[in-house]
Amino acid sequence: MPEPRHPAPHQVGLLTGRKVLVIGAGTRPSDDPKAPVGNGRAVAVLAAREGASVACADISASAAAATVALVGEEGARGLPVVGDATDPSQSSAMVAEAHRELGALDALVVNVGIGLGTGLADTSPQQWERVLSLNLSAPFLAAKYGLPAIADGGSIVFVGSVAGLRAATNSPAYDSSKAGLFGLTRHVAKEGASRGIRANLVVPGLIDTPMGREASARRASRSTSFTRIPLGRQGTAWEVAEAVTFLLSDRASYITGQSLVVDGGLNAV
Repeated sequence: MPEPRHPAPHQVGLLTGRKVLVIGAGTRPSDDPKAPVGNGRAVAVLAAREGASVACADISASAAAATVALVGEEGARGLPVVGDATDPSQSSAMVAEAHRELGALDALVVNVGIGLGTGLADTSPQQWERVLSLNLSAPFLAAKYGLPAIADGGSIVFVGSVAGLRAATNSPAYDSSKAGLFGLTRHVAKEGASRGIRANLVVPGLIDTPMGREASARRASRSTSFTRIPLGRQGTAWEVAEAVTFLLSDRASYITGQSLVVDGGLNAV
């Protein structure tokens, strides 16, 4: 199968003048000099390419700064924001900083996640709580504090996983937390509707990111799953970012409370 095309620089202007906060905008550090970009960083860069100012939030100051530098290369304004998305006060502060520096926000993207534990027997209560805290509570906090800061007619996009559709991993905490995002998305869409604020969920499949490569190294069955993908390859973070950007834009003006699966057809067969 042909390799996916790296998005060539272009400016369609889908997000011209928009102010976007991306929580989880960094990319996990890797010793591989050819490591691919992560989903959050790709979203921030593509949003900038489409004309948005982007607040790049991450728990790592260096990761946030690196994404801001890439946003600047697109000719857009980038703002580094540092905080722990699982902490209520820090989550609120990240939204407040983005709002203060950029003005009323037009969009929020939440891209956070971790997988711990193997099977019920070998998943500790502490691992369960840690995964649920980052994968589900952090998106809840982002929506709780972000919704009032988003201008009428804005958009929220959560980034989930096909693990929310079926028992796709060996981590009961990961699968359960990602399933919970479907319910959270629907509720946020319901509450935001009166102000014309849409909320949707992008559901990536097997995506070639630093986190994805680490998962493949730990779990051989993930690598063998590649052969079952109808399109014959993993996806890229850029392809996830294209889906997110579409849902943020006016081209998705009548789409809310929905999930957009980006998995090369894996769950269709």
